[in-house]
Amino acid sequence: MSDCLFCKIIAGDIPSSKVYEDDLCFAFNDIAPQAPTHFLVIPKAHIGSVSEVNGDNSAVVAHIFEVIAKIAKEQGMDSYRVVSNIGEQAGQSVFHLHFHVLSGRDMTWPPG
Repeated sequence: MSDCLFCKIIAGDIPSSKVYEDDLCFAFNDIAPQAPTHFLVIPKAHIGSVSEVNGDNSAVVAHIFEVIAKIAKEQGMDSYRVVSNIGEQAGQSVFHLHFHVLSGRDMTWPPG
């Protein structure tokens, strides 16, 4: 999508601090980190949110979770949180499926 912030990051139109990239997904550090380690993992194909995951695109979500586990292991993270907000009321501000990966501090609930 031409007006999607994350699609522009994937295309290289907006700079990011890349953590990982392959043919299916892209990971980059969050610009407003909520933990010492805070990065996002997004599919390269535009999917609006978890609510748009279906049989045609669910394989990329499985791949993203494999990538999260790989990055966590490489970074020595043995305890971390993975979050995806769905919809404005839940806090989704960019409507491109993304998973926040946070580590390096005690996680409280509600998140803070």
